[in-house]
Amino acid sequence: MIDLYYWTTPNGHKITIFLEEAQLEYKLLPVNISAGQQFEPSFLAISPNNRIPAIVDRRPASGQEPISVFESGAILLYLAEKSGRFLSIEPRERIDALQWVFWQVAGLGPMLGQNHHFLQYAPEKIPYAIDRYAAETKRLYAVLDRRLEGRSFIAGSYSIADVACYPWVVPHARQGIALELYPNVARWFDTVGQRPAVVRSYELAARVNSAPVVSASSREILFGQSDATVRRGEAAQHKQ
Repeated sequence: MIDLYYWTTPNGHKITIFLEEAQLEYKLLPVNISAGQQFEPSFLAISPNNRIPAIVDRRPASGQEPISVFESGAILLYLAEKSGRFLSIEPRERIDALQWVFWQVAGLGPMLGQNHHFLQYAPEKIPYAIDRYAAETKRLYAVLDRRLEGRSFIAGSYSIADVACYPWVVPHARQGIALELYPNVARWFDTVGQRPAVVRSYELAARVNSAPVVSASSREILFGQSDATVRRGEAAQHKQ
């Protein structure tokens, strides 16, 4: 049994997609990040970076004590190795998929996230920031489009590379991206989006969070974190 600490963000979707694809038994434990539940000591003990997703594998392959994992890329790698699904054991194919997972966690996710923030949520419009992240977003879409030329999936066969990247392309319109300008991405996006496990994952998200828009009350919780936030979490853990 996998305990999945989850909210309806692109990184959260990565893990529900994988679990649905691999048909692993899991228990969904919503962590409402707009309400500040990511700062609760019990969650910080599993995810010290106060971010979702995180998992606890209650029945690891070793048969020993439960294993907790935070960071979505690490979780995907862990689950792929546990299940033997969506990550080849052949060295060339394996590293091909892994390098694109790392590309997503180091580039596609952070850059598109900053694009989204400055375009949609920043309290003041800063043209330099908007232009900077819009340009990088387009560059990354072009990289992915070139990669998908002549390929059905990012690393040949469907893999954790596709699972990692797809949720970040879902909000392409809010990123200012016209997907038709990237025809290989558009084709891949439609193909992945029709997979039954992906459909189930987003249906689940809609049931968990019916109001995904950031509100005025949640803005400070989501965007006002600093080193003081971490120290308050440490203090709360020590009191337990």
